[in-house]
Amino acid sequence: MPVVRGWWLAAGILGGQLADALIGDPSRGHPVAGFGWAASALEQRSYRDSRAAGAAHTAVLVGGLIGAGTLAQRRARGGWMLGSLTALATWAALGGTTLARTGSAMADLLDAGDLDGARALLPSLCGRDPAALDACGLARAACESVAENTSDAQVAPLFWAAVAGLPGVLAYRGINTLDAMIGHRSERYLRFGWAAARLDDVANYLPARVTGALAVGCAPLVGGSAAGAVRAWQRDAARHPSPNAGVPEATFAGALGVRLGGPTQYRHQLEIRPALGDGPGPGVADLRRAVRLSRTVQGGALLVALLISAVGVKRC
Repeated sequence: MPVVRGWWLAAGILGGQLADALIGDPSRGHPVAGFGWAASALEQRSYRDSRAAGAAHTAVLVGGLIGAGTLAQRRARGGWMLGSLTALATWAALGGTTLARTGSAMADLLDAGDLDGARALLPSLCGRDPAALDACGLARAACESVAENTSDAQVAPLFWAAVAGLPGVLAYRGINTLDAMIGHRSERYLRFGWAAARLDDVANYLPARVTGALAVGCAPLVGGSAAGAVRAWQRDAARHPSPNAGVPEATFAGALGVRLGGPTQYRHQLEIRPALGDGPGPGVADLRRAVRLSRTVQGGALLVALLISAVGVKRC
C-alpha cells in the first residue's frame, strides 16, 4: 500500500522531530556515538595514509548503514512499523534542539562574563581552539557554528529522510559523522579522510541551499533582513572554502546584519576565511538572534520535509 507508506513516512519524520524537541541528544547511549565507536574500531585496522584506504573505510561504513536501512524498510510490516523506524532514525540523526540549547548556553556564559565556561563549552559547537578566542571571537565562532549546523544537524537529516527514507537518513548521519571524525585537513587525515569529506560535500549540497532559502524567508520573522541575506549569499557564499558552509553562514550574516569570517584557528591549522556579510562582528545579542533564526529555519525545514514525504506517496 504505497499511499499508506508515504503518509507513515511523513508521520515518522514528524515523530522524530518531536522526539528531538523533547529529548535532544542524550549524554549517554546515543546511536551516533555507537556508530562513532564502530568507525574508530574499524579505523584501527583500515588506516593507511592514502585516499584509497580512506575511500574503502568510508564505503564500508556508509554502505553498511544503507544496507541496514534498506533491509529494515523492506521488511517493515505495515506503515506503523515504517513510521516507528523512521522516527527513531530521524531522532538519532537530528541535532537541532541541542544546537539551539548550546548556542543559548554560550550566550548566557558570555553575558555573565564567564570566558572560561564559554571556552569549555565551545567544543560542543565546533572544532576551533577556544584558548585563542576572546569574548568577541567566541561569539563569532558560536554564530558561525549555529548557522552551519542548522544545515548539517537539522535541515539535511530532514531532507534526506523525506527524499530517501530510512536508508537516506541513516546514510546522511553516517557521512556527516565520518566527516567530523576524519574529514579535516590534519596531517593524519589529509589523504585518509579525503573521501569522507568529499562525500559530505555531495550530501550537503542541496540541504545547504535549502537552508539558505529558508534563512532568507525566515529572516523577517526574527527582525532580520531578507534582502541582506540574499545579498550576502550572492556576493560572499562562494568565497568560503567549503562549497556548502558558505551558504548558511553568509545568509545568516546578511539576515542578522553582522560580519562573519576572518582568521579561524583550528587545533591543527590557522585558516584565513573571507568576510561574510556587512556590519560589525557579532556580539551576544546577535548570537541570541542567530539561535532564534536557527529555530525558525528548523521549523521551516520540517514543513518542507513533510511536504516532500507526503507528496512522494508513490514511493514504496
